[in-house]
Amino acid sequence: MNTAFKILATALLSTAYIGPSFAQETATRAVGSDAEKMGIVPAPSKAVDKVEIAKKLANPIANMISVPFQYEFSRGLGKNQGGSEQTLLFQPVAPFNLGGGDVFILRPIIAGVREVSVQGATGQPFSGYGIASVTIESFYAPNTNSSWIWGVGPYAQSPSGNSGKFGSQQTGAGVTGVVLNRDGPWTYGALAYQSWNVGGNPTFGTQNNLYGQPFVAYTTKEAWTYTVNMEAQYNYDAHRTSNPLYVGASRLMVFDGVPISFGAGPMYYVSNTPGGPSGWGARATATVVILK
Repeated sequence: MNTAFKILATALLSTAYIGPSFAQETATRAVGSDAEKMGIVPAPSKAVDKVEIAKKLANPIANMISVPFQYEFSRGLGKNQGGSEQTLLFQPVAPFNLGGGDVFILRPIIAGVREVSVQGATGQPFSGYGIASVTIESFYAPNTNSSWIWGVGPYAQSPSGNSGKFGSQQTGAGVTGVVLNRDGPWTYGALAYQSWNVGGNPTFGTQNNLYGQPFVAYTTKEAWTYTVNMEAQYNYDAHRTSNPLYVGASRLMVFDGVPISFGAGPMYYVSNTPGGPSGWGARATATVVILK
């Protein structure tokens, strides 16, 4: 009887000691969980895979939301090749999941241009700025279950009230496509589109164009990406090709959980259209990645 009494007394004392401690720990966890939900205390976040994101940025049809800004400086414009041009491209990438791994990629591109001392047909130099065009590229990219992927979709470009000083005043429509391979740190392939004129003034150039952009990119374990591409555009009416070659490097960094890529490099026009950019130029990019 004494033994049973001692066991019962010990159990009661243990419960009296452990109970408050367990209750306090449970209450602390509950308060912490509620605080995380209310945003008072940040919930643990997953580590950002910088290398994987950098590789996806080299893929124009990656299933990832990104907002690139591209600044480009070109020279050798105009009748006497004495003018210069600065272009700012805003080209967000919006993917839509279709199920089964299939994706539809929508990429609108808005081009703002500033020209300085560009001599036209009248011989008078022009300086000014405006919107050159608004372009919409789209790709249906099916799940290939392979390192090789492809996409195809409609293409459209509007002059957006362009005065003719910054390019064609015609509206173009056509088809765009891309095929590429993701081989370890390498991403390589080609993007192309065919555009036809569907109306507008042909005085300042037409939209009957064939465009091809072969590219190759190598991403390191430090999230550096080295890129080479060539953007050849042939105009069927002028029978001329504008062909800038770009070589650049970019680095992906993370600021407060937001991945941002910065890149820059020189470019050289292997060939150019009459009055278009020629010789050396430069390009710089900043891309904000929006994680889902």
